[in-house]
Order: sequence, then structure tokens, then C-alpha cells
Amino acid sequence: MRNPTMVAVGLGLVGAVVATVLGLLTFGVQATVAPDHLPLAVATPDNPALRQAADQIASHGGDTVEWQVTDPARARDLLEDKEVYGILEIDQGLAITIVTSGAVNPQGTQVATQVLTGAAQGLLSGFAQQQSNVRLAPPQVETVHPASTAGRTGPLAASALLWIGGLAAAMAFALLLARRDIRPVGARLALVASVSVLTTGAVVGLLKLWDSSLNISGEVIGFLVLTAVAFSSVQGALVRLLSVRAAAILGPMYLLAPAVAGTVPEMLDPAYRAILWSWTPFRFSTEGLRSLLQGVPDAPDVRTGVIVLASMAVAGLVVMLWPVRGQATETPAETRQLVNSGS
Repeated sequence: MRNPTMVAVGLGLVGAVVATVLGLLTFGVQATVAPDHLPLAVATPDNPALRQAADQIASHGGDTVEWQVTDPARARDLLEDKEVYGILEIDQGLAITIVTSGAVNPQGTQVATQVLTGAAQGLLSGFAQQQSNVRLAPPQVETVHPASTAGRTGPLAASALLWIGGLAAAMAFALLLARRDIRPVGARLALVASVSVLTTGAVVGLLKLWDSSLNISGEVIGFLVLTAVAFSSVQGALVRLLSVRAAAILGPMYLLAPAVAGTVPEMLDPAYRAILWSWTPFRFSTEGLRSLLQGVPDAPDVRTGVIVLASMAVAGLVVMLWPVRGQATETPAETRQLVNSGS
């Protein structure tokens, strides 16, 4: 018999390793957050003096900010496509407007607003010193596609809830069949269908409860259903391959949702950006849903999200439903006979 003391020490080591890994994957992401080439735009009309001021701002970006100097129309197109997180518009008479979007990740918007506000104040201070007799107006703030608190937090919450709902159903399904070597195709399909429809309904209900003014359109519901099918299919595929052991993979992935998908890539350490953010499915569902909720269905992240989530759903369903020799031809009667004879 093994020494209980040694077993206890070994289990303590296992706990330390798990804590270290989860710490690196979750809290480590937040602990190392810092702007790294944050994309912003500075926009001016076709005016040499204003364009010179814009170029001066862009020259002080360093490694923190990556400025794009352009005209106001082009800058707003960039913001609509989420290629920048905010705009500093400099108009005639040195009228400055800080433009952000509710369809953009709220963390990116928050950091962009801070940087843009600092740049605007620095520009106004410089002009005030040159023209002491001119009174300059403070910068104005404009938000396109304004989002409520629920509109900002809802997309990430919906993604996490759809994942945990599918995970709970998949684990329960695995436990129910753990004592039987049976994987009925019909039951697996029913599990994906039921968890997708019911968890989507629950998420829609919660979103409306949090903010009744949210625009839960048919496109939003369809995207939520696609997300639920993708998540539950991948979970079901792993459960079929690993049974309850799949929880060791699927559980930690849930912890990555708020840590990674809620952060813009330009705020992540390059290592976390490459290792975690680049592939986590939560970012595709979260940003696509954010655009749809804020009425920007043509945003590139919606199209990307549909492609990625549909691919996940197809791959997961193929693994879930691929016939296994000796099981594909079983009838219910034969299955019951096998179970009874085994017992």
C-alpha cells in the first residue's frame, strides 16, 4: 500500500501545478495588460495646418499607439470596421471631437478614450500658448452606436453562458452513459438540439431582463443559436472521445472567456496574444454578437464569427455522429439485450 504521506505530498504538488497553470492562463493575462500599438485615427479635413498638427500627434505614438492620419470619412469607416478603437477629429477653428463606438470592445474604447483625451488636451495646450488671445473650446465626445451597460457586457456574458450551459449538459450526458458502452446517435443529436435551443432562450431572456431596450433581432438570435450549436458540438465531440475526462479541457477553457475574449489583442502581452487570444472561440462569438446587438451586421467580425462557428459546428457534429463499428447497426432491442447480459 502506498504511503499516505507521500500521496498527500504528491496531491499537494498537483494542486500547485494546477494553480500555476490556471494563474498563467487567467490572472496572468490581466496582470500583464498594457497598450501595444493600439490602433487609433487622427482625422482632419484637407487643410495643411491641421494636417501638420495631425502628423505631429502621430509622431508621438511610440510603441503604445499606432496612429492613422486620414480624413474624417475614412476614419469613421475604419471605426465602423473596428480597425481603430477611436478617432481624434480636428476641424476648422481647432474644434476637436473624440469619436468612439459602442460596437467596439469596451476595454479598447476605454483605453482609446484616455489616449485621445490626453492627445486633445496636449494639442489645445500647445495652441493656447501660441495664441493666448484665442479661447479654445474643450474637446467634444461623440459615440456612434451607443451601448448601455448590458450592451457592453452582454456579448461576453452570452458566450460564457452558452459554453457553460453546453458543458453542464455534456458532462451530465457522459455521466449517465459512463457505465454503458453505448453512444446512441439520436440521443447525441437531441442533446445538441435541446441545449442549443434552450440555452439560447435562457440567454435571450437574461439579455432582455438586463436591458429591455436591447435590439434582439432575428440576426442576433440566429447568431446565438449558431454559437450554441458550435459550442455544444465541440463539447459533445470531446466527451465522445474522452468521456468525463473531457472536463479537464473544457472546464479551463471556460475560465479563459473573461480573461482573453474580454480584452482587445493590442492590450495583451504578445505571448498571450499568440498562444491564447489567436484561437479562443469566445472572441469570435463575443465580437460578432457585439456588432449585431449594436446594429452593425456588416462588420467584418460578424462574417468571421459565422465562418469560424459554423466550422466548429460541422467538425464537432462529424466527430459526434461518426459511426462506430459494432454500434451503428444496433437496434434499441439489441442494445437493451447487451446491457442486460452485461449486468
